[in-house]
Amino acid sequence: MGILTDEMKLALAEQRLIFAATVCPDGTPNLSPKGTIMVWDDDHILFTDLASPGTMRNLAHNPSIEINTLDVFARKGYRFKGTVAVHAGDELEKAVKERMRHGPSNVTGLADSVRAVVLIRVEQALPLISPRLLGRRHRGGYAP
Repeated sequence: MGILTDEMKLALAEQRLIFAATVCPDGTPNLSPKGTIMVWDDDHILFTDLASPGTMRNLAHNPSIEINTLDVFARKGYRFKGTVAVHAGDELEKAVKERMRHGPSNVTGLADSVRAVVLIRVEQALPLISPRLLGRRHRGGYAP
């Protein structure tokens, strides 16, 4: 059994706007939305480089990444920390493009635009819960 649970995989599959945090060469953070996130296996998630020159430059300098997904209505999600391996022109890229051509409708037309695949080995996966759900004080009482 890998690090990704069925619930985590479902969250990654259902949420369409997921953010990737990387570190710029000057040490400052970079946050970028990713629309092609997919689960690869029990220990890996990935996204494709369609138009992410800043993210790709940052990952070439420092392969550390954090992916956040959040269901804004349920106010719950996950944060995934790991390191990346970039694949271009290899069997993994071909397999990902094939999956995109036959996968969810949000990515079917994008396969030919893929410049590279960013494969993330998930090293840590934690719940992401809105403070409202933690019972913090809200207008004289506690939020549900």
